[in-house]
Amino acid sequence: MSERDPKTGPAPRAPRAVDVAAAADVSIATVSRVFNNPEKVAPAIRERVLATAKAMGWMPHAAGSALARRRTSIVGAVIPTLDNEVFAAQVGAMQKAFAERGITLLLSCFNYDQDQAVHDVQAMLARGVEALAIVGEAHRPDLFAGIQARHIPYVVTYSHRPDSPHPCIGFDNRQAFHSIASHLLDLGHETIGVIIQPTAGNDRVAARLDGVRAALAERGLGIRPQHLCEGEWSIDFGRQSVRAMLATDPPPTAVICGNDYLALGALLEARAMGLTVPQGLSITGFDDIAISRQLDPPLTTMHVDNHEIGRRAADYLLACMEGSRPAAMPPLVPTLIRRGTTAAPHT
Repeated sequence: MSERDPKTGPAPRAPRAVDVAAAADVSIATVSRVFNNPEKVAPAIRERVLATAKAMGWMPHAAGSALARRRTSIVGAVIPTLDNEVFAAQVGAMQKAFAERGITLLLSCFNYDQDQAVHDVQAMLARGVEALAIVGEAHRPDLFAGIQARHIPYVVTYSHRPDSPHPCIGFDNRQAFHSIASHLLDLGHETIGVIIQPTAGNDRVAARLDGVRAALAERGLGIRPQHLCEGEWSIDFGRQSVRAMLATDPPPTAVICGNDYLALGALLEARAMGLTVPQGLSITGFDDIAISRQLDPPLTTMHVDNHEIGRRAADYLLACMEGSRPAAMPPLVPTLIRRGTTAAPHT
C-alpha cells in the first residue's frame, strides 16, 4: 500500500521524542532524562512524561514498537558473575521457566561494580524489559529508583530480610553463617578464623560476617583481627589466608570460609603445611558446589538450592507480568551438610 490512501489520507507518522515533549509540555532533554536518568527528574514531571509516552506508544530506540504493542516479552537478570556456578544455576532455572512462556531472558554481569550495575539496568530499561531480577540489595539508590520510575516488577535474589523495602527471594545470610559458627562452637572450638569475600558493597557477605560475630559473641568470644581475611573468592586467596592465619599465635583451630572455593584453598594449603583435616584444623565452606563432596575429606558446607531461587524468582515475576500481586515468598532455609572437614579441636 502506498503512503497515501485516497480515502483515508496520509498514513499516520510514528511518534517521536519531540512529540512526547510537546504533549507533556517539557523539553526534549527532559524526555531523554526520564528514560535514561529518571532519578534526576522531579517525580511529578517524570510521571507525566511516562504517561504521555505510554499513551503515544513511544519509547527510545528498539523498544518503541514493543511499547506500542504493550509487550516486549523480555525479562532482565542482573548478576555479579557467571564464573560462580551458584549464579549460573539461578540463571539456568530462570531461563527454563521463561522459555516455556516464550519470554527471552536478557543477562548482565556487573562484576561487583555498582556503577556497571546501574548502567546495565538503564540499558535494559531502554530496551523495554518487562521485569528484572537483581542479585543483592547493596546497589546505588538510583538503580532501584530507575526501575520504580518505570513501574515494572522486580525482585532481589540471594537476600531475604523481613524489613527489606524490596521484594526478596533468597535466604537469611546472617542466620546461615550463625548456624555454621554455632556448629563449630558446639564442637568445642573457641579460636575461629574467617576467610570471606569483600564486605564493601555486598550486603550478603556483610550479613554473613555479622552472623559469625553474633554466634561468637553469644559465647563470650570474638574474631581476632589477625584471624579475619577479606579478599577475592578464589582458591588462591583461601590458600594465602589460611597460611597467614596458621602463622599467628595462637592459630585458629577452625576456619569458616565464605564459599566452597575459599574452603578448597584452605584445605589444600593446610595439607601442604603438614596438617591433617579435621584433626589439625576444621574447615567449613558455603554453597555445596559439586566438587565439595568429592574432596578428601569431603567438605562440611551449607547447601543452598540455587535452582529453587531462580524458579521462585521467575514465578514471582511472571505473576506480576500477568497482573497479579503475588504475596511475599518465605525465605529458603539452607541446610548444614556435616561432612569430614569438621571435628572437635585436637587437644
